[in-house]
Amino acid sequence: MTKQSGKAGNETDVSYNQDDELDIRELIASIWAGKLLIFIVTSCFAVASVIYALNLPNIYKAEAVLVASESKESNGLAGLASQFGGLAGLAGVDIGGGSDDKTQLALEILKSRKFTSNFIEKHEILPDLMAAESWDISNNSISYNEDLYLPSEDKWIREVKAPKRAKPSMQEAYKVFSKIVIATSEAESSTITFSVEHISPVIAQQWVKWLIEDINIEVKQRDVTEAIKSTQFLTEQLEKTKVSDIRSILYNLVEEQTKTIMFANVRDEYVFKTIDPAIIPEEKFKPRRAIICIAGTFLGIILSFFFLVLRFFLKRN
Repeated sequence: MTKQSGKAGNETDVSYNQDDELDIRELIASIWAGKLLIFIVTSCFAVASVIYALNLPNIYKAEAVLVASESKESNGLAGLASQFGGLAGLAGVDIGGGSDDKTQLALEILKSRKFTSNFIEKHEILPDLMAAESWDISNNSISYNEDLYLPSEDKWIREVKAPKRAKPSMQEAYKVFSKIVIATSEAESSTITFSVEHISPVIAQQWVKWLIEDINIEVKQRDVTEAIKSTQFLTEQLEKTKVSDIRSILYNLVEEQTKTIMFANVRDEYVFKTIDPAIIPEEKFKPRRAIICIAGTFLGIILSFFFLVLRFFLKRN
């Protein structure tokens, strides 16, 4: 009885293997029969990907390498904090624990909606940001999508649903701007890279230059405003106290605030110093048309194979 059962099991295994082999052969035969379909679908995808890639405009990337400027006034405040922190607290003055990270502050300001909106309005770049369609290298001119914007009349005519309007809002502009403007920092080299992507290499280079100038001005104005207010406060405290030690601290603090104002007024590169300025790029950054065409062709092959396999199993069931 045992030998007969074993023999029956072997026969079952052989039949399963034969069925699997038949299924594989039938599947291969079905795919081979559909080779014309594979060729047609793959060719359509290949042609479509070539057309799509050729219609994509060239995008150029301009970038500048920066380094954080030294902050001598912060070092002075750090020394005062270590010497007179306790006495300054008695006078109601907080001199902190050292130098503020102006670099990180500047990078966060750069990402802010307020700075972006002010930058777009100040330099009047909304059409170049939201409606630019192509760039003519021969005369360095921008062609705009006239379904959105008429440059001859400086008028926005795009059709959108409420609450959006014909002229893009700063919220819409911010979303686009934040995708093409990138700031990265390298911890090892302590450098910061500003980059801008645009269809015009001239505009990309100009925007990088403006961004560096404006972020330096923005942080400088903030520090000067804060230093002036601090000086006014410290002067009021000097008039109120007669304790010589506290007055000495206050005088030192006033001196440091004065240094802050002086450094801000004499330094154009207040937060960032330019190591490698942005230049007009000669070569495009993207799109990578060859990769797009190859990916499109492979997608056609995969989809046609998937269709033939699916059709085979549906017929079997």
